[in-house]
Amino acid sequence: MEFSHPIIYSSFIFYYLCSMRVLIVNTSEKKGGAAVAANRLMEALNNNGVKAKMLVRDKETDNINVVELSNRISQKLYFLWERLVVFFYQHFSTKNLFAVDIANCGTDITGMKEFKEADVIHLHWINQGMLSLKSIRRILESGKPMVWTMHDIWPATGVCHITLGCNRFKSRCCNCRLLPGKGGADDLSAKIWRRKSKMLKAGSVHFVTCSKWLESEAKESSLLQNHSVTSIPNPIDIRVFCSQDKTMSRERCGLPMGKNVILFVSQRITNPNKGMNYLVDACNQIVKEHPEMQESAIVAVLGGHAEDMQENLPFEVYNLGYTSDSKRIVDIYNSASVFVLPSLSENLPNTIMEAMACGVPCVGFKVGGIPEEIDHKKNGYVAAYRDYEDLARGIYWVLKEADYSSLCNEAQKKVRLSYSQQSVAVKYIEVYNQALAKKHYKL
Repeated sequence: MEFSHPIIYSSFIFYYLCSMRVLIVNTSEKKGGAAVAANRLMEALNNNGVKAKMLVRDKETDNINVVELSNRISQKLYFLWERLVVFFYQHFSTKNLFAVDIANCGTDITGMKEFKEADVIHLHWINQGMLSLKSIRRILESGKPMVWTMHDIWPATGVCHITLGCNRFKSRCCNCRLLPGKGGADDLSAKIWRRKSKMLKAGSVHFVTCSKWLESEAKESSLLQNHSVTSIPNPIDIRVFCSQDKTMSRERCGLPMGKNVILFVSQRITNPNKGMNYLVDACNQIVKEHPEMQESAIVAVLGGHAEDMQENLPFEVYNLGYTSDSKRIVDIYNSASVFVLPSLSENLPNTIMEAMACGVPCVGFKVGGIPEEIDHKKNGYVAAYRDYEDLARGIYWVLKEADYSSLCNEAQKKVRLSYSQQSVAVKYIEVYNQALAKKHYKL
């Protein structure tokens, strides 16, 4: 069936938008940046006229809009089986055990009530036993429009989530650096690449990346050449993440008054990709050039294993542990003088967005989507990649040389204009509209 009259066609799409149901699919409800972003998008959509639910493997709250996969034993077995297969291909080494995902097993969600009720299926991070490539293919074969938000490059590669300069995904993955002896011409990455290619031929996918940087990377993958790729940032609730009284925030966090607080946040700070070693070197460089800073600044660390780095930093270190409590996280951001994220690879970090929403200037390397968030010397400082001396200059510039009040105001302004719930929801609704239009035009 084709809609020959544009008014009838427009009315049909308007009806769908007014009653649209979206099912967001993500492995976890709360843990990890993708889970946080998916949750925020669900809330943003529900606040802007779309009926959104979230389907997860790991449910952690009593939110009625979040549905959990029913058979927990099967989910654990899927997770273990995938890891065992990867472990085998790693020649029984644990070095890159969790750097590789193959989606060889997972749940078929097409029979679920929530799936059948949805007009659009919206995938986010679905690895580690949540969905298999086969179950994704079944979603495509069902005929329902599918949107897939890429929180990393995995949907466009064979097995990796971070390319770190490898360009094989642009033509065909093989000889993978994450496999023993760099795999081979027909290694695991090549096998999964072929399975993904077959999967993506089953239907049309509207891919969305969280940053323009990842959009440009994804468009170069031959896997996605016949699918649309666009960029939409993650949303944030600026009613929750906002500036508060710093004195009260520091009291609640147990942080000292009258000192500059350098904040670092990571779920696991010992992850080398998060660049904690660069922060250590930068702090030592600051003290070397400005000895007076040793007594006037501290480092606050939010994340696991912070104690592993304490003795390497020249400043007093406050270990804030790990928390998922939004109120405490907002207090921690509001306690900070500067937020530093020296990651070696990032998409569009939620942490920078959160800090900026609280009026905290940020410093990070020129990599991934970080320069899209931080406008150099306007709301923070973008340091040269892997250059700890420039990172040190950036931290010192924010704390001692810049118009600090202006940086704070510009940071909040950037978030308000670019990342608010309403602005992001409108962009996603446009993508859903396109997906629905494409489906019904073909009927």
